[in-house]
Amino acid sequence: MQREGSIGGSAAIRIRVTGGVLLVAHLAFVAWLMLRPLDVPWVMPANLRPLAGIRADLALGWAEAAHRIGEGLALLAPLGVLLPMAHGRLTASPFASLARTAATGALISLGIALLQTGVPGRVVDVDSLLLNTVGVVLAHLAVVPAGRAWLRRRGGRVGRGDAAAVPQGETAQGRTPTIPRVGIAP
Repeated sequence: MQREGSIGGSAAIRIRVTGGVLLVAHLAFVAWLMLRPLDVPWVMPANLRPLAGIRADLALGWAEAAHRIGEGLALLAPLGVLLPMAHGRLTASPFASLARTAATGALISLGIALLQTGVPGRVVDVDSLLLNTVGVVLAHLAVVPAGRAWLRRRGGRVGRGDAAAVPQGETAQGRTPTIPRVGIAP
C-alpha cells in the first residue's frame, strides 16, 4: 500500500528499487574503499579537533587543499540524492527531508570512522566526518528539490486526462457505498 504523498504506480517502485540498489552499491564501494587496511610505515595520530585537518590541508597550498577537501566532500555526497530516492516521496517537507538525509549521512560517516579504528593504517579524523556530512547536504540541496519539482510536474501532466474524468471530491475508486437503513421490527 502506498503512503500518503508517495509517487504512484510502477514509477514509484522503479524509483525506490533503483535508489535502493544504487544506495547499497555506493555503501559497499565506500566500505571497500575506507575499511581496507593500508600498508604504511607510520600513521598520523587521530584528529579530534574540528577543522584542524582542514587548516593543515590549506597550509599545503590551494591545489592540494582543494583535492583533499574535495575528496572529503565527494565520498558520501551521493547519499544526499540516493537516500531520498530510496524513500520515494514527492511531497515530503524540504526541511525534514534535508534533516533526515543530513542526520543519516552523519551517522554513516560516524560509523565508518568508528569502524576505521580497528583497521590497520586508518585513524579517526573528525574533519572527514564534517566534510562527508557537508557533502551529503550540498548534494541534497543541489539535486533533490529540483528533482522532486520535476517529478511532480511530470506526474501532473501525465495524470491530467484521468483527473478530468473523475468528478471533484471523488477518488478514482468511486464513491463510498452507503448501507440503506432498515427499520427495526416490532
